[in-house]
Amino acid sequence: MGVTVQYASRVAGLPTPARLKRWAKAAAAADAQLNIRIVNAAEGRTLNGEFRGRDYATNVLTFPYGGKPPEADIVLCAQVVAREAREQGKALEAHYAHLVVHGVLHAHGHDHEKAAEAKRMEALEVKILRGLGYANPYE
Repeated sequence: MGVTVQYASRVAGLPTPARLKRWAKAAAAADAQLNIRIVNAAEGRTLNGEFRGRDYATNVLTFPYGGKPPEADIVLCAQVVAREAREQGKALEAHYAHLVVHGVLHAHGHDHEKAAEAKRMEALEVKILRGLGYANPYE
């Protein structure tokens, strides 16, 4: 499994490449080639607008490219992740771990558009995060 990490944001509290890779590998159901990029709000907003038609920065975007093993870019917006962690009373590290796991599951074809899909994906996230030593992010 290959995981590369790119930092395009310099805000405080960013996880180390080793942590990002550990979280990604824990969530990967099979071999994968992943690029994790941490961006600022401007880049996050541009990407969300260009590829999702939404004019705001979001916490995580996954761009799967298909193939076997799966290939994907996972983009995390540092300011959004930090704001959400504060608002939700979560540790910043735990929130990053959750969003990396979430993004990797998307790279492997999981989705949450329908209620049943969301329930399965959330249960898998909780299981993986528990294995990494983090609490259920949905509680």
